[in-house]
Amino acid sequence: MPGATIDHMISVTILITAMLIAMVTFNNMFASAVAYERNRQVTMKAVDLIDTACLSPGNPANWSQTNSAIIGFGLQDPESSGYSLSTYSPMRLRTSQDSQLVQYGTTFYNNISFGYGGYLLVPVGDCVNYTRTAELLGVNGTYGFGINIAPTLSVSISEVSLNPLEFKVETRGPGLPLTNASLNYYLFHLDPEGGEFPSIITHSGIIQNGSSSIKFSLDASDDAYSLLVYVHLSGLNGVGYYSRDVTSSSDALILPFVQDFENGKVIIANNSPADSVYYNATFFILNQGFQLQQVQIENSTDNLEYGTYNTTKVPASETGILLISYKQGASIGSVVMPWGIGTLGVTAVFGGDSTGYSFVATELRQVRINEVSYLVKLSAWRLRG
Repeated sequence: MPGATIDHMISVTILITAMLIAMVTFNNMFASAVAYERNRQVTMKAVDLIDTACLSPGNPANWSQTNSAIIGFGLQDPESSGYSLSTYSPMRLRTSQDSQLVQYGTTFYNNISFGYGGYLLVPVGDCVNYTRTAELLGVNGTYGFGINIAPTLSVSISEVSLNPLEFKVETRGPGLPLTNASLNYYLFHLDPEGGEFPSIITHSGIIQNGSSSIKFSLDASDDAYSLLVYVHLSGLNGVGYYSRDVTSSSDALILPFVQDFENGKVIIANNSPADSVYYNATFFILNQGFQLQQVQIENSTDNLEYGTYNTTKVPASETGILLISYKQGASIGSVVMPWGIGTLGVTAVFGGDSTGYSFVATELRQVRINEVSYLVKLSAWRLRG
């Protein structure tokens, strides 16, 4: 029967179409399920990695303060518990690309600079690189990751005027300006006419509506200075730093280089293109409550001839800052180096590049470093293949 044949053909066509639609739908559902499972695994790996980094000090536990080889990765403070990171461990991460390294003599240094006048130069050979860290974490060749360790509070300082010397300090939390925050500040003043080199002025104040004005009865038109500000509000602590030199050089005339973590050795090098440079170096221990305690160090003052350097020692087990003031003719200035990143609110960015990967999982942890509030952000992704 022609009619029956046609009905049969239509039925078969509808059946085949339905089967194809079902197969396509099933394939899409299957592909979505596979993608979901792969993404879930990446997310779980991100959780595992950030907790390993933040809740384990590594092996040996004090690896960041010794010259011993690291055999287990972790950033936790070995003398604390919970989300409290070592102030030294981030200093030992290889954060610089080859093009960003600084060479002095035959040694290359990882360069964690944090604004004009702030330097943290660590020998590359003393740093843990990304590949080695991936091996220690057991993800080399399977997962990529990146770690960003940055202060929770943003403390920015701008110069308003030089006569009288005045600054504007602005502080923001996660998205909002801070109100009624207290602050302690230290001005290290360098007068070319002489006097104490540097003179130190300390004070405290309150930040209203996210900003505060800091004024000094000084004419600093021809002077150099460094300003260090610590901000506190409801358990959150932040740090700001600002520096001004009086020099025609675009680079500091003195540079500090970490030589030995275990013994606290630091190189103070003449960085002038020519001629000698006079310097005065002081180490300040950062005590509880963000009070600075001055400590005398060896070779604290000298006149460095061109191309020469001195070696000094800071208290290796004490967190603080090394302040080096310098003078060469009419040029004066200062550089500061943190012994522990929390003392100056230094940011450390470490790891691989997630560009081009379709799914990147992100985990955040609020931590403390030297009582300074930090936010750790870890990103993870599955490597191709």
